[in-house]
Amino acid sequence: MGYEVGGALGAKMADPGRDVYCFIGDGTFLLSSQEIMTAVQENLKLTVLLVDNYGYGSIAALSETRGSQGFACRFNYRGDDGQYSDDRINVDLAANAASYGADVLTATTASELKQALADATEIDNTVVIYIKVDAKGRFGGSGAWWDVPVPEVSELDSTQDARKEYDEQVTTQRLYL
Repeated sequence: MGYEVGGALGAKMADPGRDVYCFIGDGTFLLSSQEIMTAVQENLKLTVLLVDNYGYGSIAALSETRGSQGFACRFNYRGDDGQYSDDRINVDLAANAASYGADVLTATTASELKQALADATEIDNTVVIYIKVDAKGRFGGSGAWWDVPVPEVSELDSTQDARKEYDEQVTTQRLYL
């Protein structure tokens, strides 16, 4: 996380004649979006696909599988009880991208995304295609096992269950060196 736009910019600098696409989520966008301004400043066209799911979605998914309910992974306010509410912090990421000088297109469906990608090819400036998606959408696992340790002590049943699963899975881990 945090190198997507900078990496795309580096690829474009290495070969200005090639089309460079960057796929980035909203969480990482907030970490490194300023390189969009550098692309505009240097007249280096990038096409950035910005997916907004109101938070660190991939980290939330991993956290949920590790028994921690995606704690603090969504862009939500805290309620009066100190817990995170369902009240979203609405960050206008499209306006932010436009403030850097990028052209911004939006897509809400697959056909709109195809059209935005086609439209982006006709624009000489850096383009950000803003795509709002379902914050709770999941697309299945990769089938890979990540060695992400789970807390050994917790009052949450979900964390205790995840720890048992982790302890079982770590015994089958093999190093490929």
